[in-house]
Parts: sequence; structure tokens; C-alpha cells
Amino acid sequence: MAKISGNEIRPGMLIEFEGSLWTAVKTNAVKPGKGPAYNQVELKNLIDGRKLNSRFGSDQRVEETELERRAFQFLYRQGEQLVFMDTENYDQIELHEDFVGERAAFLQDGMTVNVQMHQDRPIGIKLPEHVVLEVVEADATIKGQTAASSYKPAKLENGLRLMVPPFVSAGEKVVVDTNEVTYVRRAE
Repeated sequence: MAKISGNEIRPGMLIEFEGSLWTAVKTNAVKPGKGPAYNQVELKNLIDGRKLNSRFGSDQRVEETELERRAFQFLYRQGEQLVFMDTENYDQIELHEDFVGERAAFLQDGMTVNVQMHQDRPIGIKLPEHVVLEVVEADATIKGQTAASSYKPAKLENGLRLMVPPFVSAGEKVVVDTNEVTYVRRAE
């Protein structure tokens, strides 16, 4: 961690400010006619999501920090807790379902995820971009209903519902985008 001047803050940087961890979203260098120049910075708190606009002068020093990204393997659910194991040292951590959010439905036994850590404390989690899931229910297609690109509702093995093309039927495996919760393609 290094101390940097307030006018060196750029978008994407992680800084410790006012006793919390922030990421710079936008920055704007301002040179007023009177007074010293400053950097107007929009910050987002990584812990609770708050936003803050703050001015940083060139004489103000802030601590730039780095997040450590570590690979963890999802082991199992225990009530509302999700248990992960560090793939390097085999330490286990428990994260609340709310920490992962609605994407927790995509977690599968043995799945490797990247957990962002700051001073050995989890800050964020990144799931794989795509997962393969089985379609358990799919509505029947109505013949001749192809005037526009028609999609039909389907239910996946994890309970999620999404729209799939008419040729997908129950029992097939499909690739799903975990960020957008959308159908990508049939699985091989």
C-alpha cells in the first residue's frame, strides 16, 4: 500500500478514505480561477455500496490499496450460509447468501469462484461467466408461431426461470450467462 497525492486518483483505483474502502468511479480535475486546483472524485464504498463525492487537493494524501483475488471452491450450503474452501491452503470460510446475492442459485458443488479479499476479509465474489444447467420444464412450442424470434419460458434444475429458444426441451442441458441470467446456447 502506498500513499498517493489526491490529484493522482484515477477511475478504478482502490483507496482507503475515512476509515473505509472505496473505489474511484469518476474523476474530474478542476482548475478554478481562484484558489488551488483539486480533483473532484466520485467514490463508491466497497463494503456497503454508498456513494460519495469528495474533493482532493494535491496536498492531501490517501492510501492506495490492492484487493487480493483468491480462488475458492464452493463446498455446500448450511442454512443461509455458503461454505467455501481456499484452493491453496484449504481454509474454509462461510459467507451469507446475501453476500453472493441472487446469483447464489448458480453455485454448484465443486465450482471454483474468485473471492476478492482485503486484509483477509471477503469484499466481493465473482462466479464463472457461464454455467451448464439442465432444463426440467419447458413449455410446448406452438407450430407456426415463428413470425418473430419467439422464446418460451423454461425452468432450470436450480429453480430459476428464463426464456429459451423453441427448440430447447426438458431434459436438455443449456449454457446460462450468470451475470445476465440469460440463455446462451445448448451445452455440448
